[in-house]
Formats: sequence, structure tokens, C-alpha cells
Amino acid sequence: MARVGGDEFTVVIRNVHHPVDTAKVAELIQAALREPLMAGGREIFVTGSIGISIYPNDGTDVETLLRNSDTALHRAKEQGLDSFRLFAASMNAEAVQRLRLESELRRALARDELFVHYQPVVDLATGEIQGMEALLRWRNAEHGLVAPSEFVPIAERTGLLSTIGPFVLKKACAQAKAWQREGNRVSVAVNISPRQLHHVDLVRHVVEALDGAGLEASLLELEITESSAMQNPEATIQTLNALKSLGVRVSIDDFGMGYSSLSQLQRLPIDTLKIDRSFVRDISTDPGDAAIATAVITLAHSLRLKVVAEGVETQEQLAFLAAHNCDRVQGFLLSVPVADDRCAELLASHRPGPWRSGRGGVG
Repeated sequence: MARVGGDEFTVVIRNVHHPVDTAKVAELIQAALREPLMAGGREIFVTGSIGISIYPNDGTDVETLLRNSDTALHRAKEQGLDSFRLFAASMNAEAVQRLRLESELRRALARDELFVHYQPVVDLATGEIQGMEALLRWRNAEHGLVAPSEFVPIAERTGLLSTIGPFVLKKACAQAKAWQREGNRVSVAVNISPRQLHHVDLVRHVVEALDGAGLEASLLELEITESSAMQNPEATIQTLNALKSLGVRVSIDDFGMGYSSLSQLQRLPIDTLKIDRSFVRDISTDPGDAAIATAVITLAHSLRLKVVAEGVETQEQLAFLAAHNCDRVQGFLLSVPVADDRCAELLASHRPGPWRSGRGGVG
């Protein structure tokens, strides 16, 4: 075994005759890593992701074997923490595509290829648009419109979000100020990546975006994922307190997908919980999803938090959420994300007024 740099190690295993045996070894290593450690009087838990290449199928020299195991390692990390993957030849083609996208993404800002679309968040009681979520988009000259699921993980992994994140904050704040000048006092929500959340300059970037646009802090909402908040709860609480002191609102995105305990959740200075779309999709037909959504709504209200349901696409989903007192909804049934030049029309079509009769959708 050797440390090859940073937090990466290489293990060479001899006399392995079948990939299944290699997988068994990987599972044993991961099991050993999961054993709790004591450091400074505190219990620390560690996990490890593993990528595997096998001689001679995946390479006949050291460089090729290391490169292919590293490719498999990246794929394992994409699956989530504490996982392993064996190398497959198809990964190389995907790795080449990923490197190409990474190279193009580094030039995207300079080429003015990145832009922001906005999706409304609608109040279930009135049908009024309470806010707009800023969603980053990339139109590349060669590849066309690149899906966020393809380029956002690349930006996060390479650190490019340290540049792209402030760009989105500034664009969103400027747009919210423009809506305000047009007579539409709606907030704008911006997603904050795990790397951004734990970056020392996040608060400064938020202040610069607000000051640059002349936007009051209460009209900016920052969305963080449950899992990123729990990576380092104490540091997260400190950062969120600093943001809250500015007047910024904070929401937990994709709630239900992470592993936060109730004791940790109630310590977070947040304003809103967003129910993950995976629980909304079958909410009207799956008793389990219905129970989870109902429980989240009840929990949030008991903590005096607002609840937003994401991914609403059917009238049945909308009716269920309205019947169970969800505060706000967001999804294709209400509106797809739209360009900034279409927002004024969208906002004008959703003025306050009675809307809940029949639990209908937004026109």
C-alpha cells in the first residue's frame, strides 16, 4: 500500500484471479475504514471510495493501471460516499468527454455562454408567485445546451464553482432588483453548492452581490442541501448565522435525501424546508411517499418553517399538497424555468387573489 498524494492511496493486491475477489477485498477495506476513531476526545467516522483496475484486462503497465483505477474512483465518488467501482472500458470514453467539457467550461464565462433561467415558487393559498429560483444554464457553441447534471458536478469537483457561484449570485440579485423596479417584490433563490457553503469567502460574495445590485437582503434566499449542511454542522451553523445577520433567508433543499437528525435540524438557522421531488413524484399513489411528505410538512410547521414542494407536475400532486397544508409549490405544472426576458410576463399573470377553490393549478 502507498500514499500517492492528498487523501488518495493505492493498494496492490497479488494473486487475485477473479473480479469478484477484488470486490470482496474492497468491501473489507471499506469495513475497516468505517470503524470509529477517537481524536481529541471525540468519535470520528471515516469512509472511503475505491476504484479498481485489474491486470492485464485494464492495462499492462503501471501508468495505465493507475489511470484506469483513478477513472473508476471518480465514478465511485459520483455514486456517493463509501462506494467502489471496477474499471470498464466505456469509462474511458466518458472520461474523455468529461475532460472536454471541463476544458470548455473553464472558458464558458469568458465566452458569455453561462446564463440564468428562473422558475417560480407559488403560494398555494393565493396563486401568487412568492419567489423565483435561479437555475444556471450553459449553451456551448459545440455541444449546444449542456444539462446541469453534466456540468455542475464538474464545476464542483474542479473548483470552478468558486468563480461561477459569485456570477450566479450577482446575476440573480440584479434580476430581483429589476423586478422590484417593475413593481414586483419577489425574492430570488440561489443554490449554494457544498464547496461554496464551506468556502471562507461565501459571506463576502453574498454581500458584494447584494451591494452591487442594491437589493435588500430579505429578497435573497440561499438554498443548501441537507447533506452539505451535515458535512460539518458546527461550521455550517456559524456560516448560516453570519448570513442570517445580513437578513438573508436560508432554505434546506432536497430535504429527506440526507441524514440529519432532528436535534441537528432544529439548530440550523433556516427559514424553509423544500421537499425533494423524489417524494413528490408518486405522492398521490404511493402511501410511503405520501407519509413522508405529510411528516415533513408537519415537522416544518412545528419548527415554524415554511414548506416548498419541488417537482409538482400533475393536478393530483397539487391537490394532495394543498389538502395537507403545504405552503408553496414549484414545478413544471406551474411553469418551466424561463429566461429573464419572460419573467415580467410570468409575474404579471400571477397576481394575488383567490385560487384554492377546487385546488386547481396556475393558469
